[in-house]
Amino acid sequence: MKTSEGFKEVIKNYLEKRAIEDELFAVTYKKENKSLDECCSYIMECAKKGGCAGYSDNEVFGWAVHYYDEDDVKNIKSVSGKVIVNHSVELSAEDKVKATERGMELAIEEAKCEAKKNLAGKVKLSEEERREAKQVAFQKVVSDQKEKLILKKTKKKEGVIVNEEIDLFSSL
Repeated sequence: MKTSEGFKEVIKNYLEKRAIEDELFAVTYKKENKSLDECCSYIMECAKKGGCAGYSDNEVFGWAVHYYDEDDVKNIKSVSGKVIVNHSVELSAEDKVKATERGMELAIEEAKCEAKKNLAGKVKLSEEERREAKQVAFQKVVSDQKEKLILKKTKKKEGVIVNEEIDLFSSL
């Protein structure tokens, strides 16, 4: 199994920071018979043996340090699985507004595509009726999506809720 770059990067950053802060570990971290790829495989192996669905950062980083500390950690088997790397990113108020707007735009576009796909070929209407039906359906989907996103955002109580009208039908 090839370890994801995101996972490897998180482990590498932790180990490098630890090596800077801990002189003894810095020596251990430079061992020639150790590698980041093998370290990540060892972490996956430990996680699989543990049998849990998730582990704390301290547990995962502890396995990484153990891998470098112990010379008898050998014959590491490749383990298949998925890793979720959680990152905490602090956004400015402006970035939060932009992210919210972009998220709403993407959700609306997705809903429009889904509505188009669901309507295609199922109804026999005149061209005028088709235009009117599309517009009503799109407006309904857009309205529903906006409500869901605003409700979700309100529940999280993070960022600023943007409640502006967007001309969704300019491209029709």
